[in-house]
Amino acid sequence: MPDGNTTARRVRRLTALAYVAPAGLVYAGFALWPAVHTAYMSFLHWDGISAATPAGLSNYRSVLTDPAIGPALWHAIVLIGFFAVIPCAIGLLLTALLQGGVRGMTGFRVVFFLPQVLPMVAVGITWRWLYADDGLVNQALRAVGLGGVTRAWLGDYNFALIALGLIGTWAMSGLCMVLFLAGAQKIDVSLYEAVALDGGGAVRRFFTVTLPALRGEITIASVITTIAALASFDLAFVTTNGGPVNRTTVPGLLVYRLAFNESDIGRAAALAVVLTIVVIVFVTAIRRLTRERP
Repeated sequence: MPDGNTTARRVRRLTALAYVAPAGLVYAGFALWPAVHTAYMSFLHWDGISAATPAGLSNYRSVLTDPAIGPALWHAIVLIGFFAVIPCAIGLLLTALLQGGVRGMTGFRVVFFLPQVLPMVAVGITWRWLYADDGLVNQALRAVGLGGVTRAWLGDYNFALIALGLIGTWAMSGLCMVLFLAGAQKIDVSLYEAVALDGGGAVRRFFTVTLPALRGEITIASVITTIAALASFDLAFVTTNGGPVNRTTVPGLLVYRLAFNESDIGRAAALAVVLTIVVIVFVTAIRRLTRERP
């Protein structure tokens, strides 16, 4: 017969499961099941209308030998620099400058975090206007005497990917800054006092106290922004649709084209699975690089 403590533990466990169950069911229905079903469809030949037929590994062979996947994956890796590396650096810099507190800090945070609140489609459409021939970017360049460098930025073969990446930098920097500022608030003030007593200045305080203490926040920000770069579809779709000459094509855009333009659901699902594996590899690498050494 179970004793009273065992029964109480069992009741607490069942109560906890009862609280978690609704969220778990929603997650299973809207995340786990679609992922499993996508993996299943990747082994089928299906156009979305007629009956599906088994495909074995042919969809994966077709995807992995497609000459378009290499450049698209490289473009996504380049975007990691703009979506993850640069925003994290900007966020750390702003944290170092604003950590002591300045007037209007709350308003500054809201303004800088605003791109995260806006839908990425709206962000892309707005920046497409800004980057246009007669957009605000070119008008500003002409106003300061740099009319010779103006161009249709999203239509230029050499600058389209950079212009797209800078949109990601603008959108992600506020997220990184807010995460890092929140993490900096939990640091024990006595650690800064110890560094000051040892003769350390602001730079030394940042690198010896703030930066190590933000390891967890840096990991979270790096993972979120890297996933945004690798899985970017909406931004590329509404700004360039992969152009010019596939210069800004990313894997997510190829998945869309295979599924809705070519009606090849099986290959689209296979490419989605491959992209998921690539994301997992990058996220695992980031977690290993940023984890605290024993």
